[in-house]
Amino acid sequence: MESQTELLLQRRFNTIGKYSPLFYEQPIHLARGEGVWLYDTDGNKFLDCYNNVPHVGHCNSRVVNAITQQASTLNIHTRYLHENIVNYLERLTSTFSEPLNAAMLTCTGSEANELALRMARFLSGSQGIIVTDAAYHGNTEAVGELGTGFMPEAQTTKRVRSFPIPDTYRGLPNVPPEALKDAYLKHIEVAINAFQEEGLGVAGMLVCPDFANEGLLNIPEGFLEEAAALVRAAGGYVIFDEVQAGFGRTGKHMWAHQWYDVVPDIVTMGKPMGNGFPLAGIVSNLDNVNAFTKHAMYFNTFGGTPVACAVGNAVLDALEEDNLLENAVTTGQYVTEGLLNLQQEFDLIGDVRSRGMFFGVELVLDKTLKTPAKKQAKQIVNLMRHHGVLISTIGPDDSVLKIRPPMPFKPEHADILLNALAKAFTAVSEEV
Repeated sequence: MESQTELLLQRRFNTIGKYSPLFYEQPIHLARGEGVWLYDTDGNKFLDCYNNVPHVGHCNSRVVNAITQQASTLNIHTRYLHENIVNYLERLTSTFSEPLNAAMLTCTGSEANELALRMARFLSGSQGIIVTDAAYHGNTEAVGELGTGFMPEAQTTKRVRSFPIPDTYRGLPNVPPEALKDAYLKHIEVAINAFQEEGLGVAGMLVCPDFANEGLLNIPEGFLEEAAALVRAAGGYVIFDEVQAGFGRTGKHMWAHQWYDVVPDIVTMGKPMGNGFPLAGIVSNLDNVNAFTKHAMYFNTFGGTPVACAVGNAVLDALEEDNLLENAVTTGQYVTEGLLNLQQEFDLIGDVRSRGMFFGVELVLDKTLKTPAKKQAKQIVNLMRHHGVLISTIGPDDSVLKIRPPMPFKPEHADILLNALAKAFTAVSEEV
């Protein structure tokens, strides 16, 4: 007799298709969440070490109360005056460096990235966009063009060119470590020259400053600053996608790009911005916003409603009042030390990368050849699910364990994560 979960899975296939992404070989039928925990319909408890949408915790009381109170009072689009949107955007933009002082709100990160593309192309008068060769920036047709990692639109577009991911762990063939930065910058120059020769020009470069989907990379020192300078010299705009890395996830700074000596022209945000409520947007300079919207009127029926902005403020309240950036630093260090200890124990772990509350563990079959251990990464993710801990994979070969828990994650939760990883690695290593 089929279980309720199996019946629901078949109904899902019949309604949204069998190829819609679904985690784990044995899918989890979730019922509720609280803090860093998720619970399935059978009452099983899972430590969430993956989801960054519930940035300040599943069902955070501040967020729930903000939704309830504002939704019971007023919810309308932004073509009426309301204090919530102004208060929120003043507070949000104050976390950025000058001249980033104005914002436009959307519902999703895909919309935010598409809006950033529209703005960059309008302001520059050019079309060409530069991304990495393992990029993902959303699901609309326009940003699908950027999805060199796996989106079909990226295979045929002429408006997007890519450069190899700036990875200090794997590097480039026959390039010594000290020459990596210049070698990667050369690829930026090649893309710029190609756009100019084709008459498309350079509208901008769009990258995640943490290079999260690329594997949470450690990049050559000075690369991002010099790449930005090359793009600006060609008349383009520097766009940083902070959908994954923003809102304090990297610990020391509110925004991942603040680790570097470069201020972008446009920042895009999403996912954690509303802790599960649809809230996203861009931040730029007021002159850029006015120049764009004067000729390309922008409005969004559901972007920036009074409820959305109340939620946004509640997220900022939680980050500040619960000292979650500081927690990302201290707990992040604790997790990183534990991962490095596991690296000494298990040959499968080729590299450990981290920044704040974001961790990438690259698995290899051979530490010298650095052969991606894609099969083993998938096995470990599924074993962890059975040990009650949720993680996933990233990177061009899906061989990097992606660990990205909600921000209230504490050392006692880290111990559960690390113990489960040790069990999973032991089981998989015995098969290698």
